[in-house]
Amino acid sequence: MRQFAKSFNIVFYVGLYSLYLNICPRSLVSGFGSTESVLPAEKCFCKLEGQIDDCECSVNTVDYFNNLKIYPRLNSLLLKNFFRFYKVNLERVCPFWPDFKRCATEHCSVETCSEEHVPAWLSTETKNSNGKFAHKYLKEAQNEEDCDDNHAGLGAVDDTLSEDTKEKFEKWQKYDESQENFCETENESSTDVRYVDLHRNPERFTGYKGVSSHNVWRSIYQENCFKPDHKLGPFTATKNLGELCLEKRIFFRAISGLHTSITVHLCAEYYTPSKTGFGSGNWGPNVPEFLKRFSTDKTDGEGPDRLKNLYFVYLLELRALAKAALYLESQSFYTGDDAEDGEVISAVMELLSIIKSFPNHFKESVLFPGKDEETAKLKEEFRQHFINITRIMDCVGCDKCRLWGKLQTEGLGTAMKILFSGKLDSDLSMPQLNKNSFHLTRNEIVTLFNAFGRLSTSVYQLENFRKLIKS
Repeated sequence: MRQFAKSFNIVFYVGLYSLYLNICPRSLVSGFGSTESVLPAEKCFCKLEGQIDDCECSVNTVDYFNNLKIYPRLNSLLLKNFFRFYKVNLERVCPFWPDFKRCATEHCSVETCSEEHVPAWLSTETKNSNGKFAHKYLKEAQNEEDCDDNHAGLGAVDDTLSEDTKEKFEKWQKYDESQENFCETENESSTDVRYVDLHRNPERFTGYKGVSSHNVWRSIYQENCFKPDHKLGPFTATKNLGELCLEKRIFFRAISGLHTSITVHLCAEYYTPSKTGFGSGNWGPNVPEFLKRFSTDKTDGEGPDRLKNLYFVYLLELRALAKAALYLESQSFYTGDDAEDGEVISAVMELLSIIKSFPNHFKESVLFPGKDEETAKLKEEFRQHFINITRIMDCVGCDKCRLWGKLQTEGLGTAMKILFSGKLDSDLSMPQLNKNSFHLTRNEIVTLFNAFGRLSTSVYQLENFRKLIKS
């Protein structure tokens, strides 16, 4: 009887704790019988508690902070016009293998904005990709043309330059800036660069899978993620991740977390055809698909670690927004609609204030310490590997998958630029209007917020999958 009471108390209190955290209790069946009795949720969420690897933050802190404070505000903000339109080239040729881009279903295609449907405020923005957009729309920016007119003929310095000199300066500046970027910038003069309304092209399962999809992720993990020296298999995995240095582990966790986030989106917005055939079904969460992707018995034990890596990349991008907050707060997020622009500025300020208040930010300062040649080489390898991954996104066969893959990798690349370029390392107090200081293009700001929005949505969706699996 005493043993029964003891067992009952254990089950009762563990169950009570799990309700508080809204997760399934860990191994309630331990010691009571076969492991076949493990609950389905436990096979996925068993590691989503405690400290996040290589961070000082817990899973529960992220769940609370994201689901109650960040997700509702960010989800609302991304509905605004400034963040809806993403400029992208979906026609770039895959640089690594023969290109066979074709949509298997009607849900794969992307609807781009025709010239006449591009909002006026976008059609008049500067074509330059060197950051002048950011300077143009700073709240403190002055009308430089009027200033020049007022000083004409008053002995002002002649600062005119020949066209040849201007062209050289532009090349020099473009080269300098490329050394701190983690993505290849789009060629703005290309006729294939088009605006896409993200609201009209939501990320969801399109039926894209098979060889093409496997080639993309295989190339990312096998050829661009760092590996232990003695290579235990073709992939870096949890079993050998500890053999890598911190910087290489962080690279892998970021890519794995991004992959996990994309997979969660597809499981949450999965198409289930009706009995009448494809095209007349419903979009919604697919629990069996989620279990297939993340349960221990379907993933050789890797699934729960993949979910935990989602929290890692979430913290990485959260820190990037906090680090760039001073810069982002100086933007006007201009669209020409004064009322909405004011709402966006207020919403961004509120969101950034909450993000800055997060108690356990990722500490990028522990990475790439010192200024020796070996550290510089590792940092450049890190950057080049990620640039390769952004280029692999051009090999995705499904148009809509390629659109969202490019946006999310570019958003993560922008976060890495903020964290690791060194331009924001001096107490974030650089002069905001100094043309030589840190700057982001409009597209970088759009991808930064939207990519973090995707991660925030993934963390939020995990809550929903927990409930569905338990029910």
